[in-house]
Amino acid sequence: MLTKCKILVAKTAGFCFGVDRAIKIVYNELDIRNNVVTLGPIIHNGNVVADLEKRGCKAVELGEVTKDNTVIIRSHGVAQSVYHRLDEIGCRVVDATCPFVERIHKTAADCSAKGMTVLIAGDPSHPEVEGIRGHCSGDSFVFDGCEELENLVKTRLQGQKKLAILAQTTYNKKKWEECCRFAERELPEAEIFHTICSATSKRQTEAAELAKAADVMVIVGGKHSSNTHKLKAVCEDYCPTYLIEGAEELEGIDLSAAKIIGISAGASTPAYIIKEVERTMSEIINNEEEFNFEEAMEASLKPIHIGKRVQGTVLSVNSNEVWVDLGTKQQGIIPAAELSDDPGAKAEDIVKVGDVVDLIVLKPNDQEGIVTLSKKRVDAAVGFEKIMAAKEEDAVLTGVVTNVIKGGVLVSCFGVKVFIPASHAAPKRDFDLNTLLRQQVEFKIIEVNEQKQRAVGSIRLVAKEQRAAAQSAFFENTKVGDTVNGEVKSITDYGVFVDLGGVDGLVRRADLSWNRFKHPSEIVSVGDKIDVVIKDIDPETKKVALTYKKDSENPWEIFRANYEQGQVIKATVVSITSFGAFAQIINGVDGLIHISQIANKRVDNVADILKVGDEVEVKITEIDAEKKRISLSMRALLPEEEDEAVYDTDEADEAEEAEETEE
Repeated sequence: MLTKCKILVAKTAGFCFGVDRAIKIVYNELDIRNNVVTLGPIIHNGNVVADLEKRGCKAVELGEVTKDNTVIIRSHGVAQSVYHRLDEIGCRVVDATCPFVERIHKTAADCSAKGMTVLIAGDPSHPEVEGIRGHCSGDSFVFDGCEELENLVKTRLQGQKKLAILAQTTYNKKKWEECCRFAERELPEAEIFHTICSATSKRQTEAAELAKAADVMVIVGGKHSSNTHKLKAVCEDYCPTYLIEGAEELEGIDLSAAKIIGISAGASTPAYIIKEVERTMSEIINNEEEFNFEEAMEASLKPIHIGKRVQGTVLSVNSNEVWVDLGTKQQGIIPAAELSDDPGAKAEDIVKVGDVVDLIVLKPNDQEGIVTLSKKRVDAAVGFEKIMAAKEEDAVLTGVVTNVIKGGVLVSCFGVKVFIPASHAAPKRDFDLNTLLRQQVEFKIIEVNEQKQRAVGSIRLVAKEQRAAAQSAFFENTKVGDTVNGEVKSITDYGVFVDLGGVDGLVRRADLSWNRFKHPSEIVSVGDKIDVVIKDIDPETKKVALTYKKDSENPWEIFRANYEQGQVIKATVVSITSFGAFAQIINGVDGLIHISQIANKRVDNVADILKVGDEVEVKITEIDAEKKRISLSMRALLPEEEDEAVYDTDEADEAEEAEETEE
């Protein structure tokens, strides 16, 4: 048992900038969208990829992408042709290509456009190299090491002077330097671009220095990770080196003779896995049952990894972030965006100093001693349990529409984003879903996926059930003669349909107004709230007849109250017929000026004397209230002329019949 064995961890071990950026992009997209996929594994680390799959994000090939997907291009980058194909598919694309890789794409494309042959140091089957070649419009070749470059020059590049030489970002620094010396000697006119990522270079240099001092090196990372394998190759020049993906693989490694063990990790390895390897290695080597200060310190760290649930006590609150005490050496920070699902909520309204809150780890940074945390994701996890319960209970939920996305809307409820398809959100076709944004809505859960923590809801289902309940109550409690309030739903030539709350009623033209009108739209507009009277109701057929005319506005009642036979009044001609003219006394009440009552002489053509719009003075000669007929006379107000022919009886009868027909 070795109690004096030292374990040294490289400072640069773990996520590089590009990988860290890509991981954050994926998790951010998962927070706000469904159907998120990555084009191939986002990074070469099985643990991270597995965690993403649990959250509903799977790695797919280009041929599996559909229009409904949000496709994230991984940090390795892709060929230009892939962008074109994604554009043809019509899916949403989020580019997480490492900025250092993007720079190589531009360099390769520019050199190729100048007619240069591009030579790439790297693994021809690696996705980064495939992507780089996909930005070359001319010839490109891949070589791995000085020997392959020399062979390439002799067999394929004889006489070519316009050459551009660059490297995969994670290429072996030592091998690259050998290739550069050869190129400077044998290819003096070639242009060399030093494109190995500075983080990769520093990582390899530091690992080599550590390997020189160590008895054993352990490299932690994915078995398919290029930069991890290159780290192993660098260290093997100095001491025995082992490549593992996680702490469980330490069992097969003999570390008993080592006094110094070095640990480094690839750019795709999360900090929590490195920490777990270090902790497990210490337990295996020391295996001390008595109190051990280092173990006590390690225990106080409470190993924190992505996805771990923890509790923290709020230390300080400001508009940008909240600091919490986790009871460990690390301090926790909750960014404002991770406090609540409500973007308008203020940090001070959510938590206060001294509050103990449940949190989930987003990113541990052991080097800086800071852990980035999320409260809203824990709330979402708890909220999802409520969502599932609501599904079982068929309960109605209330939420706020936070996003309008392709195919529907997202509703925030209990901290969970519930997807509601357009067919379940829109009350009718051609409905603008944007009108629902930031509106409070009622809905039911119609589908849940516990594994992916996703839920689908329906607004229309609740509306349909509410309408059915309202309809039942309407027919139970409403009777003919009742006055009810409704909203004008649609207008036709023959009448107006009114939504009475679960029931549609019809106001026919004749029941709309006492006044004359050409179209019902002159009386009401769609959306108007109006009071109507139940004229007829049939619970079996669900048909309801309504009237909008009010008795108090009945023009005949107004006429009877203000006019009498023998009264001289002024009236306006509204129509001309062969037997006379109709004149409006008040709105809704007309009287007939018979052709024989227009003048004190014979009139052959009414239009010779009167026209529509003329205001004339007349005498009310007869009122038939039952038939709603009024006779008017202009002649009665004129002096009689002798020897003037009058209408015979037959002509009078014909005029009377015509008058009745007109009425």
